[in-house]
Amino acid sequence: MTGAWDGLDELCTQVLAEHGCASVSVAVVERGELTLARAYGQADVTNRRPATPETVYGLASVTKAFTATAVCLAADEGLLDLDLPIPGSYRWTAPTPRQLLQHRGGFPAFYNFHYGDGPMPIDIDRYRTLFREPGTDFEYSNIGYRELGRLLETATGQELGAYLRERIVEPLGLSSFGYGPVYDGTSPVAQRYSADGRAYAACHSGHSAAGAGWATAGDVARFAQAASRLLQPATVAAMYDAVPINEHLGYGFGRIVSHGAGPVVRSHGGGMGGIAAMMIEIPERELSAAVLANSTDKAARDAVVDHLMAVLAPGFHRDQINPITDPNRPMALAQGDWAGEIGTAEGGIPLRIRILADRQVEVRLADGLPVTASATASRRWDLRAAVPMQLPTADARVNSPSLALELRSEQNQLVGRATAFKDGDRNGWLGAYLVHPCVLRPPTECELPDEPCCVSGLRRPAAVGGTACPCPSGRRCSLLLTSDQRGHPFR
Repeated sequence: MTGAWDGLDELCTQVLAEHGCASVSVAVVERGELTLARAYGQADVTNRRPATPETVYGLASVTKAFTATAVCLAADEGLLDLDLPIPGSYRWTAPTPRQLLQHRGGFPAFYNFHYGDGPMPIDIDRYRTLFREPGTDFEYSNIGYRELGRLLETATGQELGAYLRERIVEPLGLSSFGYGPVYDGTSPVAQRYSADGRAYAACHSGHSAAGAGWATAGDVARFAQAASRLLQPATVAAMYDAVPINEHLGYGFGRIVSHGAGPVVRSHGGGMGGIAAMMIEIPERELSAAVLANSTDKAARDAVVDHLMAVLAPGFHRDQINPITDPNRPMALAQGDWAGEIGTAEGGIPLRIRILADRQVEVRLADGLPVTASATASRRWDLRAAVPMQLPTADARVNSPSLALELRSEQNQLVGRATAFKDGDRNGWLGAYLVHPCVLRPPTECELPDEPCCVSGLRRPAAVGGTACPCPSGRRCSLLLTSDQRGHPFR
């Protein structure tokens, strides 16, 4: 491909400046040989240390491809069974390793990060619950890969990092690879930066098997092309037998696999605080590539990937590697009120929603003030909305100040989830993503705080008389009115 990369230097220099990304490293492997290895920008801005092809970057979720390969190796060695349910007691039959590898184990989305020393403030086991029957649908879940890591350590008798080195890294000659909250190798490592350029401290999580890998771009590209050589042919076929998750692609064992026109593209991306990574393989052309950046913002990474793929696979479009499974559509629920609660480890938290005109919703959490936001829907959900509202749990207060609601209409209920999260890291550090079950029903008693009481004329909650009063809606109020006419906290 001599001459194919003539515009790469200018492109990388431009996108780093345009998106405020400190550095990016790019590698291409053709038929097992590293044919392109370049790096741009600063691996460490403060110390003015330039990025080089030997610079190691965090991999975030690209680590899942390594963990999945390790699970397959253990299965080939007879140390575990891909179709035997994992240990534990669950609402349904426990998921199998095969289902976890494909993100069909029933666990919800989740991530938690802790910066610096000290114990993890959020216990992942509080969120280790099934939200759907295993095998029924796709949901990308770090909890599932955490379970795979635990299963591997039990089956092999080794820590996951040691098993990865012994069975994958050393056989494939991936000398830069490391595993853990900080890089444990000897190569120079890229400092991780927030989207606005602040340096991250060491990052710990409760799901290392899903995202704690480190490597150079060259070693990631080598791994993408060579990993299947370690496995039995039937296991390789199972790894790439990707169940469709949308019209463009499916998810196999730690790999996204494209469907449809053009050459098959196998890939996996990764992103977390100070990391934007992409691994790509085009098997029929015996090509693989990696793009690694040390910024939370993925824009620079994506621009470089687009440029690379225009050369490696003309006609490529980003839908071939982007696992968005549930695009938005207009919300069509009728106006009305809903009341229920969010289930948390600390107990139920009251939640009320009023669906307004023009696809707006008013959300009231516990005794807090209402917040109005726009709402959408999707294939899976009849209502989706996000509000700047703090879920009052100890875990959410650590660093998840917003609330996302995803609800579907089901037998005269709105059923789904309420997720505490933080939107990006332009203010502070990337927070946790904490999913909780949620059920709402049409209120059967006076749960409408803005309606005037038909006896006293006062706004609810109100006071008079000592008798229950019929609401304007015809429902009966469960709050007895008192003669002193003092307001009572809304419950």
